[in-house]
Parts: sequence; C-alpha cells; structure tokens
Amino acid sequence: MDRYRLTLTIRARTIARGWWADLPTAERKYTRWIGERGGVEGARITLTDEEDGGRILQSWPDDTH
Repeated sequence: MDRYRLTLTIRARTIARGWWADLPTAERKYTRWIGERGGVEGARITLTDEEDGGRILQSWPDDTH
C-alpha cells in the first residue's frame, strides 16, 4: 500500500479513496479533488499519512476557523 491516502466522504459516507507513494503527487490530487468534488453539499476531503499513524495532513473544508 502507498503512504498517502485521500478520502472523499459525503455526509460521513466514504465515496472514494486513493493512495499515492509520494507527497507532491498526493497534494496535487488533493487540490484536484477539491476542484472536482468540493462543490457537493456535505463533501469532506482528507489527505492522510498512513506511515505516521494515520495523521491527517490536510482537510477540506478547513474546520479550524
């Protein structure tokens, strides 16, 4: 399994997942998924580092504000 995982959920239901070996590729995919799927009501996209204990690197929408 590759290190970086993207997950798309809509209203807490997992719709899509993808894994990539390198961070730059995963970050490009993350940005792309936001553009392609971010307009769906209830969508949430997360980028996770699977080798770092499942640490979330980025999350959209950003709930920290």
